[in-house]
Amino acid sequence: MFVEENRASVKRGWIEVICGSMFSGKTEELIRRLKRAQFAKQKVEIFKPSVDTRYHDIKVVSHTGIEIHSTPVASSSNIFLLAADTEVVGIDEAQFFDDELPNVCKQLADKGVRVIVAGLDMDFQGKPFGPMPQLLASAEYVTKVHAICVDCGQLAYVSHRTVANENLVLLGETDNYKPLCRQCYNISNQHT
Repeated sequence: MFVEENRASVKRGWIEVICGSMFSGKTEELIRRLKRAQFAKQKVEIFKPSVDTRYHDIKVVSHTGIEIHSTPVASSSNIFLLAADTEVVGIDEAQFFDDELPNVCKQLADKGVRVIVAGLDMDFQGKPFGPMPQLLASAEYVTKVHAICVDCGQLAYVSHRTVANENLVLLGETDNYKPLCRQCYNISNQHT
């Protein structure tokens, strides 16, 4: 009886991952979930990698302009330190974080925190991106969102880079990337 009473009183945490290509609505979905938690008067902390300054230095901003205040951090270990006494942690652009991010998310979830992570599941070459594969494998909930292929109108598969740059990380928008389905991506790669 004592064990069951203790189990019922334990704060339960979990990990949610929102993934997909660029322009698929990952950040919008992250912000939607975080604002619902704030509306419910839950203590929410939002983090983003300090390298992502495309729209704003401290806010998480979607491509459509929806925004929420966040804390930029240089490494995933900072998230664990800054998330004390938090009920919900949001993390945007997870693919840009170091390989410790899955462990940080696990530690937070084990402490009873709801962790919501958004990020690109694949890089511009169609390969798993950064810590995302480990996050996807360890999450209780995974939501894959899709952009629309700008070449044919089907569901997009990958964020195709449209400029000549082989660096893994290249911050950009429609000037550097376009969402493509698998077939259009393969056709584009045959011409390069």
